[in-house]
Amino acid sequence: MFVDSEVISIKSGDGGDGMTSFKHFKGVATGGPDGGDGGDGGSVYFVGDGSKTSLVEFQFTHKFTAENGERGGTNNCHGKNGSDKYIYVPLGTVIKDRDSGMIIADVYSEGQTVKVLEGGRGGKGNLRFTTSKRHTPHFAQKGEKTPVRYVTLELKVIADVGLVGFPNVGKSTMLSKISGAKPKIANYHFTTISPNLGVVSRYDDTFVVADIPGLIEGAADGAGLGHDFLRHIERTRMLAHVVDISGVEGRDPIEDFIKINKELKDYSPALAQLPQVVIANKCDIFGAEENLKAFKKKFGRKYKIFACSAINAEGLAAALDEIYALLKTLPPPAPIEYEPFVYTRPNDDEFEIERDEDGAYVVFGPLVDLLIRNVVLDDYDSLAYMQKTLREKGVIKELRKLGAHDGDTVVIGDVEFDFID
Repeated sequence: MFVDSEVISIKSGDGGDGMTSFKHFKGVATGGPDGGDGGDGGSVYFVGDGSKTSLVEFQFTHKFTAENGERGGTNNCHGKNGSDKYIYVPLGTVIKDRDSGMIIADVYSEGQTVKVLEGGRGGKGNLRFTTSKRHTPHFAQKGEKTPVRYVTLELKVIADVGLVGFPNVGKSTMLSKISGAKPKIANYHFTTISPNLGVVSRYDDTFVVADIPGLIEGAADGAGLGHDFLRHIERTRMLAHVVDISGVEGRDPIEDFIKINKELKDYSPALAQLPQVVIANKCDIFGAEENLKAFKKKFGRKYKIFACSAINAEGLAAALDEIYALLKTLPPPAPIEYEPFVYTRPNDDEFEIERDEDGAYVVFGPLVDLLIRNVVLDDYDSLAYMQKTLREKGVIKELRKLGAHDGDTVVIGDVEFDFID
């Protein structure tokens, strides 16, 4: 089964909690703090694997999660970091953020490894909160929790030449004659329901040809196989446009050629600019000769047209020579050019303040999330640490600017207290 698009969820590991612990000596019930930091959560990576040809495995496994970091230990022992998660994908897989549609990575080469999600940071142990005035902190920091992200995987076949044309024009037969590929061939439309790749040997060199499933009018708007397979042409360096010159199915070869080029242009103007070689197939059928004359009269000045019969391989050698020569003049294949989308960590200094319907000042944002990880409500030192942080980060100053007075209610996470200026 060929699958070339799937949505999966990915999550890096949560950071482990810091430890609250104190040294114990004979005759001393509570010595100094010695709680260690929690371990960092594992990160999520995507890796290019040339042995894979489809995204079918992602139809059955949709969730990928890295390991959480472990809690810090006593005696200032650091918690174990979580194991990273490696997700192996076929070459040519484009990873996009599902919600924005922006490209995160283009996994183009064998072994290419891309970090997509950073693991959560481990929390600090109580040893890290000692100061000249706070000798025995009875609180530690919780590990950073990481959100679930959703990404779209899109496989875009990597090939030098894309065979395009209407269904049943003979592309699969042609691929079987010029390469070792064994595509399914039958006399009905949409025989090919997935791209087939074939390696063509020519003059001590090789190039890869992709048989793209037959396009129909409206494909650029999603009709028929539509975008599902137009995306695979984006990778190719040039196109071999196969036309049924016989008109045996009652279609006009000239109209077919115009329609397919229109679909390419509607989908992507860049595709319409790719060099094209035209292969007029089924020249062995009665009526093909007259159609070929009309076709060459219409398009012969702009395109090189080769009369062929794929069923018996007649004329294919000349077409392959032209394709081979043209490829020598074209730039090598390359990954997509894009501005990478990155999942960024929030700035721990940022906060916002709003008033709720009861008139209380509600503080929220990354700074509050950090404080929630640090604060133990029933510990004096922990609350003192929170108040100091609120002053240093400008929260108290901002509350004053917004008109907060003594006795007004301030809400920070699950903590509610009276404002005192």
